[in-house]
Amino acid sequence: MFRSADSGPARPRVTADDLDRAVQLAVTRLREAPPGAWNGNAGSLEWDCWETVEHLSDDLFAYAAQLGPRTPPLDGEVPFVWTSRRPGGPANVVHADREAGPSGLLRVLEASGALLVAMVRTTSPATRAHHVFGISDPEGFAAMGIVETLVHTNDLAQGLGLSWNPPAGLCSRVLARLFPDAPGDTDPWSTLLWATGRGELPGRPRPTSWRWDGTPRA
Repeated sequence: MFRSADSGPARPRVTADDLDRAVQLAVTRLREAPPGAWNGNAGSLEWDCWETVEHLSDDLFAYAAQLGPRTPPLDGEVPFVWTSRRPGGPANVVHADREAGPSGLLRVLEASGALLVAMVRTTSPATRAHHVFGISDPEGFAAMGIVETLVHTNDLAQGLGLSWNPPAGLCSRVLARLFPDAPGDTDPWSTLLWATGRGELPGRPRPTSWRWDGTPRA
């Protein structure tokens, strides 16, 4: 059984409140990490846990920025300068002050999430803006922010020795919005991990590459 945007019951909307909940759940869980664990790799990523939080913060900031101009760009990103602090590290606008420690790092994450939450709440649903996977709308950027938050927090939980099992409803709504062809009869969190190349689903090959579909939907 597969979801279809053109059949079945109305698709549940992804909201700014959903995004806020995802960010707050992530920040709350990450605060439980041992202070000395942040230099280890985040799951299978080549970045350490500190860099991964910076990357996630940067994603949320960048999505907010795309919606920010009165006429958002449709052909490219708002031209900030993205830089990496080491070869192989993530290229970000957002970098946290290491002297502020993990608590400061998580404040950066929370603040970046709040920027996107505010933009989603205050931007007209008719607004369109560029994303590398295609032009999207505020709901699409909210859903993207949730996926980034949920899956990168999973990467971080693996590196930090934490458990992480986000709410099924959040996962279901972003699957319907960004992965409309994903199976609809499997566990939503397992399905989201599978759809983003991070997990297995019985009877289905693991994706070797993946991308979401941010196209505005009815």
